[in-house]
Amino acid sequence: MTTAQDTNNYRTPPSIIATIIGISLVASLFLSWLVYYHQPTDVAGTQLAFLPALNAALNGLCTVFLLIGFSKIKSRQITAHRNSMFAAFIASSLFLVSYILNHAMHGDMKFPAGHPTVRFIYLWILLLPHILLAVVALPMILITFFLSLTGRFPAHKKIARYTFPIWLYVSVSGVVVYALLAAYK
Repeated sequence: MTTAQDTNNYRTPPSIIATIIGISLVASLFLSWLVYYHQPTDVAGTQLAFLPALNAALNGLCTVFLLIGFSKIKSRQITAHRNSMFAAFIASSLFLVSYILNHAMHGDMKFPAGHPTVRFIYLWILLLPHILLAVVALPMILITFFLSLTGRFPAHKKIARYTFPIWLYVSVSGVVVYALLAAYK
């Protein structure tokens, strides 16, 4: 008979971690190809022009759910925390679908060169960390969810301490990226 203590001490099979990292790597490579090599189908942006705003809204919604989830776990409201984190995951998943659709159709949005100081801040201080942390966040989010769903809460709590701020930064900076692009286009 397996006890709660046995479940919490269970070591994650390396194949599970390898699968999560493999899925994350394939997703990152696909997104890189989509953004940098794929020829968009609607360069003029005449179809589904609302997608960038939808992406920002979904990132904003994810941020709200992350903050609610954080406050709920701090007050030991486990069910409310779980529900908030699932909502954040759904918002992020919907964002990813919308992001892929937007880039497949419209391509990558370039920051105008006419504002060199703001462009430098946008590219190197905001966008670069956003992209790098988004790549790191995906496997961390999946591993954190896996640990929670398998009832391994001490391990979940350990990794969630790192996953949460990274996921939050990526969500918030995604909104800021949209706002800067919209303001300077």
